[in-house]
Amino acid sequence: MSRITPERSVVRLTVGTPPKRERDTVAGEEPLELRIGGRSFAVTMRTPGADFDLAAGFLVSEGIITRAEQLSAMRYCVGNSDETNEYNVLDLSLAQGVPPPDESSARAFFTTSSCGLCGKASIDAVRTRSAFSVKDDPLRVTADLLASLPGRLRAAQKVFEKTGGLHAAALFIGQTGELLVLREDVGRHNAVDKVIGWALREGRLPLRGTILLVSGRASFELVQKAVMAGIPMLCAVSAPSSLAVDLARETHMTLVGFLRDPSMVIYAGAERVGDPLDVVLSHSDTERFERKS
Repeated sequence: MSRITPERSVVRLTVGTPPKRERDTVAGEEPLELRIGGRSFAVTMRTPGADFDLAAGFLVSEGIITRAEQLSAMRYCVGNSDETNEYNVLDLSLAQGVPPPDESSARAFFTTSSCGLCGKASIDAVRTRSAFSVKDDPLRVTADLLASLPGRLRAAQKVFEKTGGLHAAALFIGQTGELLVLREDVGRHNAVDKVIGWALREGRLPLRGTILLVSGRASFELVQKAVMAGIPMLCAVSAPSSLAVDLARETHMTLVGFLRDPSMVIYAGAERVGDPLDVVLSHSDTERFERKS
């Protein structure tokens, strides 16, 4: 049985017809404990698969590493006294000279599939200073290209097609719209970490000139993760939060919400979207408009 798409017994009921008992495919969800040098660092609820990408991306998101060579090894290890390896414990080794995470600023690291920030000591603790800046990223994209991306993301969601219960994050080349990588998970933050971890392991950080598209809403943490990886544009098919908008503007990232062909709402960095001759609101114009409204 697949741990990514396990089956469960269900009763399917339609009003006016007899109930039917059958097997249904659901999205897998299991805990993953991350250890650094043998010490427990984080536990997250995730969909099994691409665990090494998830772990590497998580370390990038937390500001612990920025290059693949700073992570010297990853291996599954036994987590229980009965010596059974269920592949839910991953031990990470940082390269010599890479400082371990600061326990005083780390979260009480248990994250659920719905909230990647649960347990943070304060909102200030997650405003991690990124090693990369997106302010001068020259990315420019047309509205037509952006509008086409949700359809490409949906077509590539193979596990969602079976279960209907997974978030997706996809990375595209901004100039051409080429899909570089897509990852699915029960947690939207996990899906993003898997994408960033893939990029780290491929030696692609910082991710200049790329677009990150997520299948759900855009939270503060997703903007933060994108900034930490040097991604200049984050798009979501649903709404952003107020803090997500504030952080995107603070870091000069382009944030697009409600991206559904043929329309979208640009919350930050509108100068990166549209044909070169299009007239768009500058950041200062946007601020003046908001003060009047």
